[in-house]
Amino acid sequence: METADPRNSFPGGREGPFLGLVAGVIGLAALVSVASLVDLVDRPGLPAAFWTMAVLAVGCDARPFVPSGRRQTSAVFPSTCFTFAILLGWGLGPAVLVQAVAVAVSGVRLGHAPWRTTFNAAQYACALAAAYLVLRLGPGGLFDGDRLGWTDVLAVGGATVTWFVVNYGLVSTALRLRFGGRWWPAVRQGLPFELLSTGSLLLLAPVLVTAARASAALIPLVLVPLFAVYRMAHLSDEQVQLAALDPLTGLPNRKALLAEVAEQVHRHAERVARGEPGARVALLLIDLDRFKNVNDALGHAVGDRLLVEVGARLAGVVGDRDLLARLGGDEFAIVAGGLDGVDEARELAGRVVAALTEPVSLDGLPLDVGGSIGIALFPDHGEDYATLMRHADVAMYDAKHRNDTVAVYTAESDHNSAERLGLLADLRRVLENRPVAGQTVRGGDGAALPPRLAPDDGPDRAPRPDAGPGPGPGSGTRTGTGVGGTGRWWLPRRRSRPAPAHPDELLNRILTGADPVRRHSTAPERLPPTPTPDTGPATTPPAPPTPPAPAAEVGEITMYYQPQVAIATGEVVGVEALLRWRHPRRGMVDPEELIRVAEQSAVMRLLTYRVIDDVVAQLAKWSAAGTTLRAALNVSVRDLHTGEIVDRIADRLASYGVRPDRLQLEITEGALMADPRRVLATITRLHQLGVAISLDDFGTGYSSLQHLRRLPLSEVKVDRSFVLGMAGDADDAAIVRSTIELAGALGLRVVAEGVEDERTWRLLYAAGCDAAQGWFYARPMPAEELTAWLARYRPLSPVPSPDAEIPRRHAR
Repeated sequence: METADPRNSFPGGREGPFLGLVAGVIGLAALVSVASLVDLVDRPGLPAAFWTMAVLAVGCDARPFVPSGRRQTSAVFPSTCFTFAILLGWGLGPAVLVQAVAVAVSGVRLGHAPWRTTFNAAQYACALAAAYLVLRLGPGGLFDGDRLGWTDVLAVGGATVTWFVVNYGLVSTALRLRFGGRWWPAVRQGLPFELLSTGSLLLLAPVLVTAARASAALIPLVLVPLFAVYRMAHLSDEQVQLAALDPLTGLPNRKALLAEVAEQVHRHAERVARGEPGARVALLLIDLDRFKNVNDALGHAVGDRLLVEVGARLAGVVGDRDLLARLGGDEFAIVAGGLDGVDEARELAGRVVAALTEPVSLDGLPLDVGGSIGIALFPDHGEDYATLMRHADVAMYDAKHRNDTVAVYTAESDHNSAERLGLLADLRRVLENRPVAGQTVRGGDGAALPPRLAPDDGPDRAPRPDAGPGPGPGSGTRTGTGVGGTGRWWLPRRRSRPAPAHPDELLNRILTGADPVRRHSTAPERLPPTPTPDTGPATTPPAPPTPPAPAAEVGEITMYYQPQVAIATGEVVGVEALLRWRHPRRGMVDPEELIRVAEQSAVMRLLTYRVIDDVVAQLAKWSAAGTTLRAALNVSVRDLHTGEIVDRIADRLASYGVRPDRLQLEITEGALMADPRRVLATITRLHQLGVAISLDDFGTGYSSLQHLRRLPLSEVKVDRSFVLGMAGDADDAAIVRSTIELAGALGLRVVAEGVEDERTWRLLYAAGCDAAQGWFYARPMPAEELTAWLARYRPLSPVPSPDAEIPRRHAR
């Protein structure tokens, strides 16, 4: 069912100004027309030329030209040229009378509401009256047989311009009050069409007057140029329509979709304001699945035929009041108005899915066609075309990622919001900060490096970013610090529950004395004197100089380190580097959100390089202080696709004088499967360099045993999701035990993530696990806090106990 013309009803929420304009125009028209109409009573009979023009005016308006399409902005009424000619030849009264009759006829023909027809007649009367006043300024006598002079021509020209300005101004103002929006853009948009059509009709009026002076029989000849005007408007409208059509399928294109959404939003905004039913507009974005495979296998000609068939099927699904458009490629869109909620939009999407379910047969070959559909609703998900389209696009990709067919927009699925784009820009700025010439180069903890360890940045070597000191862990740093044993510096997992109190004195010593986060009153111990090659005799190192204040706009990036402890001996054998970013407005940014924002852009590489630089610099500082540790860091899938990361690591290790075996890279099984050939080549080069490789989160990805057999691995990390539950879940315990036995048989070291209580610690010892990390030992901490923690730490070995037996699963 076709939606009723909204201009036949009064607007909701704007009745006052609009009704005031309508009443004012009608009243003004009555006032200026009464006197001239009264004069017609005493006026002698009008000539045949007048009656000829009057008949043609009414007859032509019985069939006005209405632009095609869904937005009927302006119709072309041929009576304009005849009534303006009557004004020039016989005055205001006859012109107003003929124009009123013509408007009444066209109003009935087009189905206008009575009030709208009255307003249109009044608007023309005001325009004719204004033009008549301009004519009165001239010498007059245009139809009395006298020769026309320049003043007459100027008077006619001024009257023409006045008629157009008054008439178009009243119409534009009425539309502005009726539908809202900005006045001048709407006026400018319709001005070219009005100048072409209405302006041409007005310029025909002097020709009619001249013909009438000679003979009334010449007046019908004006129908020829009038037809030319009609045809010109028709051709112009065709060009507009062709510009809004897709040449392949014949469906409306993106330009038509934009216009339709704008009109539907205007129309339904009034219903929303009045709380009426059917006030929702749904935008459905449809993306065909596997269309690229058709193009690649069968050619673009077959792909085009498939798109035409799909367009025909979708056209059979949408209703008369809905709009189906092709946006380009294999994307289609549907705009449906008059909905009550998302359920109706889902129902329409279900019909689309059903239409695409049956294979399309082309040249006897059945082609399976499916699609992913994203839905955005007005006003729930946006109030303009750009917002609705972007949110429908987000929902559509959400459906693809979830292997679903239909998805409605949710803010949680929007990973490219303006807020996140701003976060990405801030991240790039903080990563591109460089130390100025002569500035002290600092390690990951903000402490100055000895001159021997500071790299000499040449023109072909990027200078190290200055990493200010991270925030102290303290009681206030739990927000933003990762949980122990998280496999990656970009995905540290938080655990917000407070650490439980243990009656065991051994556990209390570890949890309160070793973990800096649980310290409340113990002051950090001062490091003993450390000899360095550059300073000569052993001296007590002074307190680190205060680092320069971070840029107020973007904050600072800091590396935190979590110890990895050999379970059997209690010795700290390494650390895992975890990234932290304290934003000046957001506070500590969630590392998971940080990596999600950066991973799909070039900023990810800058972030990886920053981590490599800071971790290697910190290893150099620890080595100079006599502390031997192995540091593990993570890289993204994008970094493993090229060999640049190998060159970067080799350069930094050589610049800082750090042995390659002090650095370890943790990779995930998902990274291996993304592009096995290129990733394997990168990993092999790292192994040849001497950098150890650890398989992170083992058991949660594809878990192919080929990874353990073919890759040059040194270590396997058991995912924390299994370690956390192994004390009470026989299945988790069996997975952990089997992983440890398998890795041991292959000669690989096993590290357990997420060790958070004594029982898990003892169970891992009984199972033969090599090392562990987690809150049981210590939380992640800045480098200077780790140094103090290492100075106080005393290795502790678990003692076998009856409750250390790993729970076993009963046979089913």
